[in-house]
Amino acid sequence: SAVADPETRVRDLDIATEEEKRRSEMEKEERQQSRMGKLKGARRKGVDLSSAGEVREGALAPGQRLPLVLKPPEGTELELAEWAATAREFLESRLLLHGAILFRDFRLPSVSGFERFASTLCPELFGEYGDLPREELGGKVYGSTPYPADQAILFHNESSHMHRWPMKIWFYCVQAAESGGETPIVDGRVIAERLAPSLRRKFLEKGLMYVRHYTEGLDVSWQSFFGTSDRSAVEEYCRKNSIDFEWTKGDGLKTRQICPAVVRHPQTGETVFFNQIQLHHASCLDPAVRESLLSMMDEGDLPRNVYYGDGSRIEDEVVSEVLALYRATAASFPWTPGDVLMVNNMLVAHSRNPYVGPRKIVVAMGEMVTREEVASEKSTTGRKGE
Repeated sequence: SAVADPETRVRDLDIATEEEKRRSEMEKEERQQSRMGKLKGARRKGVDLSSAGEVREGALAPGQRLPLVLKPPEGTELELAEWAATAREFLESRLLLHGAILFRDFRLPSVSGFERFASTLCPELFGEYGDLPREELGGKVYGSTPYPADQAILFHNESSHMHRWPMKIWFYCVQAAESGGETPIVDGRVIAERLAPSLRRKFLEKGLMYVRHYTEGLDVSWQSFFGTSDRSAVEEYCRKNSIDFEWTKGDGLKTRQICPAVVRHPQTGETVFFNQIQLHHASCLDPAVRESLLSMMDEGDLPRNVYYGDGSRIEDEVVSEVLALYRATAASFPWTPGDVLMVNNMLVAHSRNPYVGPRKIVVAMGEMVTREEVASEKSTTGRKGE
């Protein structure tokens, strides 16, 4: 363009952005994989996308609603992203009903293919998440939480302790562990329904206060979480999103944020238990870790903790009751390479079991919503699940 018209200004040229370049590379890779697939056509039966309705629906066990299991028609290898493009309304309705969908036996050979599938259902995937490491092969795909393999990650709704969160999350199994490593899930509607009425009312009325100390070496640093080393930028972000903050010694940061524990789902109107009590409450720490930390600091200085919204302590026995309820209602399955688990983050909480051997699960998130947006839906949403 510059050669054709030397007088053209640089700002007027149609120059590809880094995002456009990355997507071009992804599409090139997909085309190469498609060509390779055609060379192996003698071993593969083609699928007419008009037959998408023939995708098989099932369950992990008879009568189990969570998750819904979807598989391609018998004897075929259906490309997941192409099929999903024809079935958005079907998938949305099933996701709201079941809370989670497990896609199994579809053709999905790479992380970039996984990102393309997630992007088909959510064109604007979230790419600014500070609590997870970014996956090298995907622009908006993250590695799973870097946590010791011999310990469990307890149940939580992603970013429910923040002012905004993803409505949808996708997990893709690149490599399953030798043993363990499952991602158990729980329906928050069931938890809200089975909580003792007095306790549910207490959580509903008081809400939660999440307190976090960003101290490098004990938790993610504030620089990594906020994506900046500029204190003024962090302060502006906190003020904008109603987060109390204070700078602590050793270049640390302490934040407090008031969030709900029980919410009404903006699409279904159902009441759901939606929080991160188990990831933050001191009683949920591994006993040895808790003892070690408390030997160095007061409980109020722990990297993470959670209280009732008025600042009073959530009793250990209350947390134990919540933990027992989650464990009693959890659904779990062994990962198979190529599996994709899609969850509605406001309906379903997830966790991770301990495991042995190499394991690689990558994550994509999208359809970001804010606490204010969800609150505004209360006046327009029906009272289903009251």
